[in-house]
Amino acid sequence: MIETIRNAWKIPELRKKILFTVFALLIFRLGSVVPVPFINSDLLSNTLNSMGGIFSLLGTMNGTAFSMAAVFALGVQPYINSSIIIQLLTVAIPALERLQRDGGEEGRKKIAAITRYVTVAIALFQGFGYYTLIRTTNDGALLDTAGLPGWWAAIVIILCFTAGSAFVMWLGEQITEFGIGNGISIILFAGILSRVPSMVATLYTGIRNNLDGVTDQFNLPWWGAILIVIGMLAIVVLIVFIQNSERRIPVQYAKRVVGRKMYGGQSSHIPLKVNMSGVMPIIFAQAIASLPSTIGMFFGKSTESEGAWGTFLTIFDTTSVVYIVIYFLLIVGFSYFYSTMQFNPVEVANNLKKNGGFIPGFRPGKPTADFIHKVLGKITMFGALYLAIIAIAPIITGAVIGQSSLAIGGTSIIIVVGVALETTKALEAQMLMRHYKGFLE
Repeated sequence: MIETIRNAWKIPELRKKILFTVFALLIFRLGSVVPVPFINSDLLSNTLNSMGGIFSLLGTMNGTAFSMAAVFALGVQPYINSSIIIQLLTVAIPALERLQRDGGEEGRKKIAAITRYVTVAIALFQGFGYYTLIRTTNDGALLDTAGLPGWWAAIVIILCFTAGSAFVMWLGEQITEFGIGNGISIILFAGILSRVPSMVATLYTGIRNNLDGVTDQFNLPWWGAILIVIGMLAIVVLIVFIQNSERRIPVQYAKRVVGRKMYGGQSSHIPLKVNMSGVMPIIFAQAIASLPSTIGMFFGKSTESEGAWGTFLTIFDTTSVVYIVIYFLLIVGFSYFYSTMQFNPVEVANNLKKNGGFIPGFRPGKPTADFIHKVLGKITMFGALYLAIIAIAPIITGAVIGQSSLAIGGTSIIIVVGVALETTKALEAQMLMRHYKGFLE
């Protein structure tokens, strides 16, 4: 990867794209440390870190901005939720499906505009929920209105969260257009990496507590920390291997004579990636699985609350069995959803038939489409199980050792490695267009 960046730096156009991406990430990190007015950031950070659960998850996805109640506290979560809603509605509503399929560039722009409006609406709701949580926790001690009316502080806080989320969405679009890779994924990547120092500090604290004989806090033996690090490295190796794995379906093109020349007769293949959907099923599954806890935020409730709310949120806590099962099934479901959206066996079979191609042993047309659909279903199931197992294994480990922040770290590794590989491939593709060799050559 370092060699790829070095080669890309030699190309003026790519150098500008890299510098633009770095500058955009610096702006993102700056907005992640600018606190929203009327909130005691230090007390809020200590309170949310002690709660754990969904707050650890949101803190991991959005970086330190969430626990500090910074301007970019909501991060890319509203945009991700909006994308889920619009993509599901595109399948359910024929008008949106026609707009996406037949609308061309104008259709895509309209769907993107709808996604932006929905993002702002979701950001308003989530900002209100976050404000409600802050207002009701510790009897309002997290708020510092300095004698101003409560309604004025509420409006300022909610609008700051909403504006920050809208700006992050715009920043991601600018990175996609003028930078390197997918902008939203890059911002999510930066937010997760900002939590790495705190994760390392957690490991160090656990080892120190074990050496000092402290039993009432997080306690981790030195060999346990080594096993965690080895496990993370093993996950990285597995992710890289699966991300580059593909099933190649052989294709033979028939010979044909056009005028005095003969065309066709060569052999090729259709590459089907094992993990065709990348990291998006995990991101979307997290957004849906954490919905009960998010709803609890609107009412200022957490797992420590008494009564039905506390029981309900405990059942759907990020370390509970119910959450793990729902998370597992959602990852599998979104993997199939994404594979069907990105790859259409009927369309591929028709294109092969038009170009005189066929899969050996299968007649052109419907038999070819059925075979491709069967193969796609098998590799999608393997890729979905791979994502789901890798995602829930660290959660189970974190529940066993009693440290949820380390559990979330496993999912973070999948996202970070996946985004790094996708960005590297984007750089490789642009360098190959200019006849430059990357490290994959």
